Amino acid sequence: MQQTINISYDVFERLEGLPSDDQKLLKAATEAAKGAYAPYSKFHVGSAVLVENGDIVVGNNQENLAYPSGLCAERVAAFSASALHPDQKLMAIAITAFSEDFTTDKPVPPCGACRQVLIEYEIRDNQPMRCILRGSTGQIFVFHSIRDLLPLQGKFFG
Repeated sequence: MQQTINISYDVFERLEGLPSDDQKLLKAATEAAKGAYAPYSKFHVGSAVLVENGDIVVGNNQENLAYPSGLCAERVAAFSASALHPDQKLMAIAITAFSEDFTTDKPVPPCGACRQVLIEYEIRDNQPMRCILRGSTGQIFVFHSIRDLLPLQGKFFG
């Protein structure tokens, strides 16, 4: 028997089409990407987390020659937000990236490890965390829950 899992997300053609709070979050992620330490991959990822109190905490990827000792932008931002605001919910995350070698014209989703970390915060906070994804250019995808990035998580594991 074949089963189907459906997810939905919003697509925006331009930054100006997003609500102003999402624009601000994506702009913070874009700025954060510029500070990434990515001498090996030359792939700069920036992330920004909106905390319940309105603060925005940013992160960027931090590479290390002893791969995989580095850390992704999403986990840097989420861990920092949780450490700085331990009693606050994580409301939304924006993720963007650019490469020194090629154009990133498609939204850049978090890796599996980052998805698992983000869903842990969503479960902890007992509410969806919005996820805004963009490359350096092109469309912007807005997911209304991290569960949409891990569709089996909600089906089998709470």
